[in-house]
Amino acid sequence: MLFFYKKNYFFLNIFITLKFRRIYKIVQNLKNYKMKKILKGFGYPEVVWLPKGERTFLAFICICFLIAMFVAPYPNLAMWAGFLFAAYAAVANDSIQTLGTFIASNQDKKWWVLWLFIGGVFLLTHSYSYFFSDFVGAFDSNGNPIGDGIADGDVSHGRLLAKGFEKAPTSFHFLQIAAPIFLLILTRLKMPVSTTFILLTSFAASPAAVGKVLGKSLSGYILAFFLGLIVFSLIAKLAKKYFVGEAKFGWTIAQWITTGTLWSVWLMQDAANIAVYLPRSLSFGEFSGFAGALFIGLGFLLYYKGGRIQKIVTEKSVVTDVRFATLVDFVYCIILFYFKLYSQVPMSTTWVFIGLLGGRELGMALRNSGENSVTKTFKLIIKDFSFAMIGLIVSIAIAIGVNDQLTFSSMITNIPQEFAGAIAKFFSKLGF
Repeated sequence: MLFFYKKNYFFLNIFITLKFRRIYKIVQNLKNYKMKKILKGFGYPEVVWLPKGERTFLAFICICFLIAMFVAPYPNLAMWAGFLFAAYAAVANDSIQTLGTFIASNQDKKWWVLWLFIGGVFLLTHSYSYFFSDFVGAFDSNGNPIGDGIADGDVSHGRLLAKGFEKAPTSFHFLQIAAPIFLLILTRLKMPVSTTFILLTSFAASPAAVGKVLGKSLSGYILAFFLGLIVFSLIAKLAKKYFVGEAKFGWTIAQWITTGTLWSVWLMQDAANIAVYLPRSLSFGEFSGFAGALFIGLGFLLYYKGGRIQKIVTEKSVVTDVRFATLVDFVYCIILFYFKLYSQVPMSTTWVFIGLLGGRELGMALRNSGENSVTKTFKLIIKDFSFAMIGLIVSIAIAIGVNDQLTFSSMITNIPQEFAGAIAKFFSKLGF
């Protein structure tokens, strides 16, 4: 009898355990389903880390981290390793800004035709900077560099001569070499984060330099958002009426001219993110390595049609239409050219681009001429901006970890002051 009770008690325990496990599993699945539904609603990645299908990429990332760890103590090796990581990461992440609409609307063209065009503009732009840019040697009455008549051998169009970035690094911290690797991970998750913040802030000599970059970048986001909202609100109905059927060949020519100009102006702003690892004045051999590596990287980018992050562009309304793509590129080019003349301080062109796309999308939604509703448009805007903020947080954390002069308390106190000053200066120039 005792054995019978023990046996029943044993099976009862098993039954209860299995029931509880099943209930627990149902609850967990329900929680996961709700979380995935929330993430999916805003367009965030449902898988926070890399799924099983990304084992090759994960192995590549681990190898990159090991290389960064081993070369960090050797400045000459670390300089080129950091440059190569930054070149690959920046090209992969920033492709959506200047080339995103170009790639989306030229799916019918051979990839090598696009490569020769984009690569040719790249070589011309940086060859001009290398052979003719002259900022070092003399200053005007206001303290701005005006040069001494001798070419500097600079490839950043003077952006790395701004205060706080003018000195090339003579030694490297592991996190400075690894910063582009973090950017690769965020890019793989389709996050349009700012390469300027992640790469440049790790070399910033003071919190003031970070604050000025942040202020100029947010100014660009605000200007681009409202300019995109106004322009595309005004032309949305007209575009829907007249931009029908197959675009004429003249629009393709206009887009290629606009994209080439935009690409050149963008390179003048963002080349600093990659060249920050290199000497401020390059020898011809160093310049050849710089230009060759990026030219080959552009070939891979266009062969793979922009990669995964291209979705940031293709999820927006009618960007595959060459006429809309030309208008987006034209407005973006004007904004970047204005900020090139505005100051030598580097800025995040990513923030400008997502601001322009957000304003455009909202303008079209309000006029009922786009493919997305107002609600979905706000979700896209929130998603893109939150991804940009994630990049900012990561970059500030890296900057604090790398530079002994940058502490959490100094960043909290100094960055807001410089940021507010930069915003006030921007709006005062606009007449507000």
